[in-house]
Amino acid sequence: MTPEKFSPLDPIVHSRIRLGVLSILASVEEATFHYLKETIGTTDGNLSANLTKLEETGYITIKKTFRGKKPQTTCRMTRKGQAAFENYLKALETYIKFSK
Repeated sequence: MTPEKFSPLDPIVHSRIRLGVLSILASVEEATFHYLKETIGTTDGNLSANLTKLEETGYITIKKTFRGKKPQTTCRMTRKGQAAFENYLKALETYIKFSK
């Protein structure tokens, strides 16, 4: 029996917060900071740091606007982010198949 190699997992995606963000953004056109924070269950600072990492990598875009007098941050997944997320899921499948 020849040993199989696991596909590498993208370290940018392989974080609970960042994986949560990308999972949400894969199913919607955009999401607000507040929605992401409440859905993932994290703090403002933690989410902000992780969104910055995703933005720096080119996986998401962040748009800051005002709704009335309140600031609103909206996030969208880029094509690069979509490809990274899909590749991450494919890599996970190799782990799942290996255990069967």
